[in-house]
Amino acid sequence: MDPNVRRFTGFADVYNQYRPELPSVIGDILSQLAGSRRPLRVVDIASGTGLSTRLWKGRDATVIGIEPSADMRAIAEGLQADDHGQYNINFQDGVSTGTGLPDAFADIVTISQALHWMEPAPTFFEVARILRPRGIFAAIDCEWPPTIHPEIDEAYDATLRRAETREKAHARSKGVRRWEKDGHLSRIKESGLFSFTKEIYCHAIEEGGTDRLIGLIKSQSPVAELLKRGLSEAEIGLSDLRKSAAAILSGNSLPWFWSYRIRLAVK
Repeated sequence: MDPNVRRFTGFADVYNQYRPELPSVIGDILSQLAGSRRPLRVVDIASGTGLSTRLWKGRDATVIGIEPSADMRAIAEGLQADDHGQYNINFQDGVSTGTGLPDAFADIVTISQALHWMEPAPTFFEVARILRPRGIFAAIDCEWPPTIHPEIDEAYDATLRRAETREKAHARSKGVRRWEKDGHLSRIKESGLFSFTKEIYCHAIEEGGTDRLIGLIKSQSPVAELLKRGLSEAEIGLSDLRKSAAAILSGNSLPWFWSYRIRLAVK
C-alpha cells in the first residue's frame, strides 16, 4: 500500500466522528460557478468517510466519492446505505491519479483536506481530464485547530508539534510525501491545465468540548500513527492537552469557528 494511503488506515471511526463536515455555502458557491443547466455531476476525490461528499446530500447532483482506503470507504458506504438523503451519492475505489472515470465526466471536482498528500502534476492532469470544459475544481482545506480560545489553540499546536517530532523519531513517517498547502494555488496555476484560478475563504461554526477536542487531534495522522504504534496519551501529550482544555472549559462546550481556504480553478 502507498505510504500516504496507509497513513489514513486504522482510525476511520475517529476520523468520521470528530472531524467537521463542510459548510453548505461551499456547495452553493461551486454550484453557481459550474452554471450547469442539468443535474451536476460531482466527483469528490479522497472522499474518506464521506464527510466532504455529504456536502452534496439531497442536492440536484449525481455524486461519486473516490477513496483508496477500504476502511474509510466502508464507513462512507455504511452511512450512505442508512441515510435515504444520500440517494444521489455513491463511492468507489480509486486514487487522485486514477479515478477510473470517463473524460469530461464531471462539472465539479473537489479534493478536501487531502491535496497536500497527492503528487501535484499527475493529480492535476487527472482532475482536468475528468472535468468538462469550464468545469470547476476546488481544493478545500480548513485551518487547524478551529478558533476556540487562545490557550486551547496554543496547547493544541504544541501537542501536534510534539507528536510530529515523536513520529519522526519512531520512523513512522518513512516514505510519506507531503506538499505544503501554501503552494496549492501556485502549483495549480503552473500546471497550465486551468484557464482561471482564485482563492476564496469562508467559515463555519460548530460546537465542542474537551472530549471532542481530544477526538479531533486523534484524527490527525501524526497522532493516529503514534496511537497505532501503541504509545500512550501521556507519551504523545494528549493528557496535557486534556488538562489544559478542561481547565478552561470546565466541562462546558464553546463555539468552534472553522476557517476554510478554497483554491478554485476553471478548466
